[in-house]
Amino acid sequence: MVNTRRYAGPRDLRAMQELTSRIWSPESRWHVGDLAWGRFQHVGREPEWPTMLWHTGGRTLAWGWIELPGHLELAVDPARPELVDEVLGWFEETVRDADRSVVVSSAETHLIEAIERRGYLRADDGPFFVQLNRGLSRGLEALPEIRLPAGYVARPVGDEDVPGRVMAHRAAFHPSRVSVESYRAVRDAWPYQGDLDWCVVAPDGSVAAYCLLWLDDAVKAVVLEPVGTVPAHRGRGLARAACLAGLRAARERGAEVAVVAPRGDDAYPGPGRFYRGLGFRDRARSLQFHARSASDARL
Repeated sequence: MVNTRRYAGPRDLRAMQELTSRIWSPESRWHVGDLAWGRFQHVGREPEWPTMLWHTGGRTLAWGWIELPGHLELAVDPARPELVDEVLGWFEETVRDADRSVVVSSAETHLIEAIERRGYLRADDGPFFVQLNRGLSRGLEALPEIRLPAGYVARPVGDEDVPGRVMAHRAAFHPSRVSVESYRAVRDAWPYQGDLDWCVVAPDGSVAAYCLLWLDDAVKAVVLEPVGTVPAHRGRGLARAACLAGLRAARERGAEVAVVAPRGDDAYPGPGRFYRGLGFRDRARSLQFHARSASDARL
């Protein structure tokens, strides 16, 4: 018998991550690190995020995460495709008076089939993301050398760096709700590892760029999330250096593949070019589907 429960904190995040890891592939939309970063990067947003888990015998089979007013992210075990309809049904009951959207990977065909069957229409215009990956072997896929301008230093983020790291993120992704409190929560989350959280420090001691990597030991895959550079320091190869330092550290921990999901549309091509310049290659892309609100559909 399949049971459901509402998300109630970190224990349920681990249950969501267990499913995400178990069904992960290089084309997947979600990695365990994406979930940790997504859930903890902001403080006080739980009321905006209705989340449900489907489980049996201690095993998570599906989860749905709504971002109000009307967006759904989900994961469903391909061995239980009938649960996609249950997740979508819960979404539709929860969000009745707003237009609804769902995003999945182009490789997640078991999700796409159910979404289209329920009348959702694919949106072919607007922003989308690409799933990119690269191997981390020491042979043909060797990592480039790290090069930094004089006076800049790459190092793991220490406790004393957290305020500066937060300031750098807020500058790189303005406006941002990341705070010292939320970043400390990120650092306390599984599977965060301090030696995979890299920054580049400028000659004046400020954090100029950064790259946080999350390693899932079960699948030997590491995701880069997030990566950024303070605007005043852009164009100097600092984010590249932070990424390469982090990828080397991840390889030493046993990672065999690295993944990242930048924007892929023509309106914002820079991140994709950046990661392809690091040896990442396309594997899949995000697909967005829309449905009108229940009240609009009756008109």
